[in-house]
Amino acid sequence: MKNRRRLLKYFLAYIFTIFSSIFAVILYLTYFPVESKVITEKKTINETKLSETAIEDAINVVYDSVVTVESYKNNQNIGSGTGFIYKKDSEKGYILTNHHVIDGADRVDVILTSNEIIEAKIAGSDLYTDLAVLSVDSDKVNKVANLGNSDDIKLGSTVLTIGSPMGSDYSGSITKGIISGKDRNIETDDIITKVLQTDAAINPGNSGGPLVNLAGEVIGITSMKLAQEEIEGMGFAIPINEAKTYVKYLEKGEEISRPSMGVSLIDINNRYALYMYDIRVPSQVDYGVIIADIEKNSSADKSGLQKGDIITKFDENDITSVSKLRYYLYQYKIGDKIKVTYIRDGKTKETTMTLEE
Repeated sequence: MKNRRRLLKYFLAYIFTIFSSIFAVILYLTYFPVESKVITEKKTINETKLSETAIEDAINVVYDSVVTVESYKNNQNIGSGTGFIYKKDSEKGYILTNHHVIDGADRVDVILTSNEIIEAKIAGSDLYTDLAVLSVDSDKVNKVANLGNSDDIKLGSTVLTIGSPMGSDYSGSITKGIISGKDRNIETDDIITKVLQTDAAINPGNSGGPLVNLAGEVIGITSMKLAQEEIEGMGFAIPINEAKTYVKYLEKGEEISRPSMGVSLIDINNRYALYMYDIRVPSQVDYGVIIADIEKNSSADKSGLQKGDIITKFDENDITSVSKLRYYLYQYKIGDKIKVTYIRDGKTKETTMTLEE
């Protein structure tokens, strides 16, 4: 009898343990569900579709604000590029493009996405920033691009370009890439420009077109491509935040005021120019730029600098070329006081210069 009761007790305990375990599993799955592989696969597919939709949506936001720019001189076509309408008021629509697209032109036509051709006026243009602003009648404007914040863009972010590679026959061409680099310094024609780097395809005719994020906002202006046969996938764009600083002057036709030192400069390795100016460089000096000429009563003249002085530092920045000195100079404002380090007669000296217009 005692054995039966003991067995019954064990049996009931066993049944209780099983039901408790099943209840615990049900309770856990209720509050902590486990996703299956099928769910994960469906999520991945949905994310892919969302990405494709985002690209299409971004293009739709900005596409009709983009124009093809054709430049003429004496009725001869001298250049072709791209631009985009970034502003509109009651009278005019304003188009951003590159300076080199319209440089030297006496007439500029723009072609809208509707294929309508209208003549544009050059409101203002600037060589150093490679920016130009065109204007058209406001009633011709159907779409205005949204300008984003180029400082917020991240490395690896997806970007799109819209432009007219090889001219108007391929207008409205779209390419996709990523942000490959930020704050790159590119030197062309003795000018250093800070740019965004992208692997999106940029070809002749794309210059002046928008670089767009997935929100459809313009975060850059495509400007150049590194033209070397052995390098592929390196395109560059002027950050839109840089352009915002200058367009308010260009659209009014105002010149952009920059500080000046009042000097003519020679790179230290330009032997021909040094010979022509009869300037000799001490053998121990291996970097810097040389003052070849100096204007009377200029900023440099007032600071005591002379012909033949070798400038090695501008403020705390090492100077290795004329373009680099110009780049650092244009980071300052008229009226700023700058320390200049230079070499004269083999000795290192310093002076303070007040920058003038």
